[in-house]
Amino acid sequence: MCFEDEAGFTRRPPKGRTWGRRGITPVVKVSGRGSGRVSVAGLLAMRPGSRTRLCHRLRCHTGRKGERRSLSERDYVGLIDGVHQLVKAPIVLVWDRFNTHVSQAMRDLIGARDWLTVFILPAYAPELNAVEYLWAHVEHGLANLASVALDRLATLVRNRLRRLQYRPDVLDGFLAGTGLSLDLPPPSP
Repeated sequence: MCFEDEAGFTRRPPKGRTWGRRGITPVVKVSGRGSGRVSVAGLLAMRPGSRTRLCHRLRCHTGRKGERRSLSERDYVGLIDGVHQLVKAPIVLVWDRFNTHVSQAMRDLIGARDWLTVFILPAYAPELNAVEYLWAHVEHGLANLASVALDRLATLVRNRLRRLQYRPDVLDGFLAGTGLSLDLPPPSP
């Protein structure tokens, strides 16, 4: 079973709490020059009897004219195919109603994979998606961090995600945060 979600990071850092001397408010200065965005698709894969895995796909967008500002259907399918190669089992995928997820092109790509079953979360239910907790954790780690370049920001996000790949206990905590029971019910007599 897999949960998928996407997030975007810009050079403007997420706000976090900090301390400072009395009467002096701490200020994080961010350059207004340039634009750009780092789009990330994350996928948490759990399988009974093995550790929870985190896979991700990262794409940098520089803000050039005519450039796509988000991940495409091919990017998502590449991520799902990579997870299928990793777990070597059929996949039950749970994701939200993002326009790329429900597009006709995506439905065609999903229909071509007989090992893939997709469930769409109800509208406005981010608390049911374990990857939302992952993004909150990553953003907390990037709070008040002013990045000078887009490639540096991409490196920071990639490093934070790679560190989490080796912490299955934290990934299990994200799954537990949804409150969903992922255990099979006991057989009836």
